Amino acid sequence: QVQLVESGGGLVQAGGSLRLSCAASGIIFSSDAMGWYRQAPGKQRELVARVIRDGSTNYADSVKGRFIISRGNAAGTVYLQMDSLKFEDTAVYYCNLWRLGMRTDYWGQGTQVTVSS
Repeated sequence: QVQLVESGGGLVQAGGSLRLSCAASGIIFSSDAMGWYRQAPGKQRELVARVIRDGSTNYADSVKGRFIISRGNAAGTVYLQMDSLKFEDTAVYYCNLWRLGMRTDYWGQGTQVTVSS
Protein backbone atom coordinates (compact mmCIF):
# COMPACT_ATOMS: atom_id res chain seq x y z
CA GLN A 1 0.00 0.00 0.00
CA VAL A 2 2.99 2.31 0.49
CA GLN A 3 4.29 3.91 -2.69
CA LEU A 4 7.61 5.77 -2.88
CA VAL A 5 8.58 8.12 -5.70
CA GLU A 6 12.08 9.54 -6.07
CA SER A 7 13.14 12.57 -8.07
CA GLY A 8 16.14 14.82 -8.52
CA GLY A 9 18.62 12.53 -10.21
CA GLY A 10 20.55 13.53 -13.27
CA LEU A 11 23.94 14.09 -14.83
CA VAL A 12 26.46 16.23 -13.00
CA GLN A 13 30.19 16.83 -13.22
CA ALA A 14 32.49 15.74 -10.43
CA GLY A 15 32.45 18.26 -7.61
CA GLY A 16 28.88 19.26 -8.30
CA SER A 17 25.73 18.84 -6.24
CA LEU A 18 22.32 17.24 -6.50
CA ARG A 19 19.36 17.06 -4.16
CA LEU A 20 17.22 13.94 -4.24
CA SER A 21 13.63 13.94 -3.03
CA CYS A 22 11.36 11.10 -2.01
CA ALA A 23 7.64 11.30 -1.40
CA ALA A 24 5.73 8.43 0.16
CA SER A 25 2.02 7.91 -0.28
CA GLY A 26 -0.33 5.59 1.50
CA ILE A 27 -0.41 4.94 5.21
CA ILE A 28 2.67 6.37 6.89
CA PHE A 29 3.39 5.72 10.57
CA SER A 30 5.49 7.79 12.91
CA SER A 31 7.61 4.73 13.63
CA ASP A 32 8.62 4.35 9.98
CA ALA A 33 12.28 4.85 9.24
CA MET A 34 13.34 6.21 5.86
CA GLY A 35 16.58 6.23 3.99
CA TRP A 36 18.47 6.12 0.74
CA TYR A 37 20.27 3.20 -0.86
CA ARG A 38 22.16 2.98 -4.11
CA GLN A 39 23.22 0.32 -6.55
CA ALA A 40 25.94 0.72 -9.15
CA PRO A 41 26.23 -1.63 -12.14
CA GLY A 42 27.71 -4.95 -11.11
CA LYS A 43 27.63 -4.10 -7.42
CA GLN A 44 25.41 -4.89 -4.46
CA ARG A 45 22.85 -2.41 -3.23
CA GLU A 46 24.28 -0.45 -0.32
CA LEU A 47 23.04 1.89 2.36
CA VAL A 48 23.81 5.55 1.72
CA ALA A 49 22.00 7.21 4.61
CA ARG A 50 18.99 6.70 6.84
CA VAL A 51 17.07 8.60 9.47
CA ILE A 52 14.84 7.20 12.19
CA ARG A 53 12.01 8.66 14.22
CA ASP A 54 14.16 10.41 16.82
CA GLY A 55 16.15 12.13 14.08
CA SER A 56 19.31 10.12 14.45
CA THR A 57 21.12 9.37 11.21
CA ASN A 58 23.50 6.84 9.77
CA TYR A 59 25.77 7.34 6.77
CA ALA A 60 28.00 5.15 4.71
CA ASP A 61 31.64 5.98 5.38
CA SER A 62 32.11 6.88 1.74
CA VAL A 63 29.60 9.75 1.89
CA LYS A 64 30.18 11.17 5.37
CA GLY A 65 30.81 14.89 5.22
CA ARG A 66 29.43 15.13 1.70
CA PHE A 67 25.81 13.93 1.90
CA ILE A 68 23.07 14.98 4.31
CA ILE A 69 19.77 13.19 4.79
CA SER A 70 16.79 15.06 6.18
CA ARG A 71 13.10 14.54 6.78
CA GLY A 72 10.64 16.88 5.14
CA ASN A 73 7.91 18.74 6.96
CA ALA A 74 5.27 16.60 5.28
CA ALA A 75 4.89 13.05 6.50
CA GLY A 76 6.66 10.49 4.40
CA THR A 77 9.12 12.87 2.75
CA VAL A 78 12.88 12.60 2.84
CA TYR A 79 15.72 14.36 1.04
CA LEU A 80 19.32 13.61 0.25
CA GLN A 81 21.58 16.59 -0.32
CA MET A 82 24.67 15.41 -2.20
CA ASP A 83 27.67 17.72 -2.42
CA SER A 84 31.19 17.22 -3.74
CA LEU A 85 29.99 14.39 -5.93
CA LYS A 86 32.53 11.87 -7.15
CA PHE A 87 32.52 9.54 -10.13
CA GLU A 88 32.12 6.59 -7.78
CA ASP A 89 28.80 8.04 -6.56
CA THR A 90 27.30 7.07 -9.92
CA ALA A 91 24.42 4.68 -9.23
CA VAL A 92 20.69 4.27 -9.15
CA TYR A 93 19.48 5.74 -5.88
CA TYR A 94 16.47 4.18 -4.18
CA CYS A 95 14.27 5.60 -1.47
CA ASN A 96 13.47 3.15 1.30
CA LEU A 97 10.85 3.00 4.00
CA TRP A 98 11.24 0.49 6.83
CA ARG A 99 8.08 -0.44 8.69
CA LEU A 100 9.31 -1.72 12.01
CA GLY A 101 6.05 -3.26 13.19
CA MET A 102 5.71 -5.35 10.03
CA ARG A 103 9.45 -5.89 9.49
CA THR A 104 8.85 -4.80 5.92
CA ASP A 105 10.84 -2.71 3.44
CA TYR A 106 9.23 -0.56 0.77
CA TRP A 107 11.20 0.73 -2.20
CA GLY A 108 10.86 3.43 -4.81
CA GLN A 109 11.53 2.91 -8.48
CA GLY A 110 14.95 4.54 -8.30
CA THR A 111 16.48 7.65 -9.81
CA GLN A 112 19.70 7.64 -11.81
CA VAL A 113 22.64 9.73 -10.63
CA THR A 114 25.53 9.96 -13.06
CA VAL A 115 28.71 11.82 -12.16
CA SER A 116 31.07 12.55 -15.02
CA SER A 117 34.80 12.99 -14.64
